[in-house]
Amino acid sequence: MLRTRFTEIFGIEHPIVQGGMMWVGRAELVAAVANAGGLGFITALTQPTPDDLRREIERTRELTDKPFGVNLTVLPSINPPPYEEYVRAIVDSGIKIVETAGSNPEPFLPAYREAGIKVVHKCTSVRHALKAQKIGVDAVSIDGFECAGHPGEDDVPGLVLIPAAARALTIPIVASGGIADARGMVAALALGADGVNMGTRFLCTQESSIDQQVKEQIVANSERDTQLIFRTMHNTARVADNEISRKVVEIEKAGGKFEDVRELVSGARGRRVFEEGDLDAGIWSVGLCQGLIEDIPTCAELIGRMVSEAEELINARLARFVSA
Repeated sequence: MLRTRFTEIFGIEHPIVQGGMMWVGRAELVAAVANAGGLGFITALTQPTPDDLRREIERTRELTDKPFGVNLTVLPSINPPPYEEYVRAIVDSGIKIVETAGSNPEPFLPAYREAGIKVVHKCTSVRHALKAQKIGVDAVSIDGFECAGHPGEDDVPGLVLIPAAARALTIPIVASGGIADARGMVAALALGADGVNMGTRFLCTQESSIDQQVKEQIVANSERDTQLIFRTMHNTARVADNEISRKVVEIEKAGGKFEDVRELVSGARGRRVFEEGDLDAGIWSVGLCQGLIEDIPTCAELIGRMVSEAEELINARLARFVSA
């Protein structure tokens, strides 16, 4: 049993989190993580409407009686979703844990506080984590440069970012980016984290809803098989290396702007990758840790293996380096 501040505050068995992932954070995966003792998050905006989110929350409750949460990512948009209505759906459904990401979550904190909801905010830098702590979140999930999706613009990897955050913060820290097994979890705990968040690793589980061909491609890929897109636009994103991401990078290098790649990077095309298994249909997020993934287990197998191997690492291998 790996007990940390995070497991105690959030009422979970193991310090392992499946954060929100667009098109992926659905009831079956979230419930499987919860039943295995971790903390899973439904991705609110994967659901087309707030009412659909309410139904997905109820569907998850039919599959687990363990704690789980909802991710609500707020990003600038020409046609923004009705964020306030999604917040109301979360509150009305009795959810007690929310993961926030993207823009400052402060406008929504009063509603969460009134409902007794604990908030984990995703950050990519110590300065943003300090801001999140100041406005009153209960924990932060801090993403190193190795992560899938948006790692920020500082390019600081977890080996430096995690202890830097642990030194500066007083609230619990969940380490994210580059973690796929017990070795990464033990390292994160040693660096000062109170838990780990995994996205790519949970993509590649049996309960993940993505197409089997995508899972098999993650297993086949190495740590070198990603591309960084939107670098020239100061909105860096780490995605799988494929025909589309290479074309986006090529257009950027030639001086192209977002309008020149808009159609290539559309969310609808990325959704096709996950749902149809067409690996070159669009861009899709995956982290460097895909190079460490060698199988497609159930969530119970994955979490159980991580915990037992972590205990073995701590009590056996690392103990050998301590003189009597």
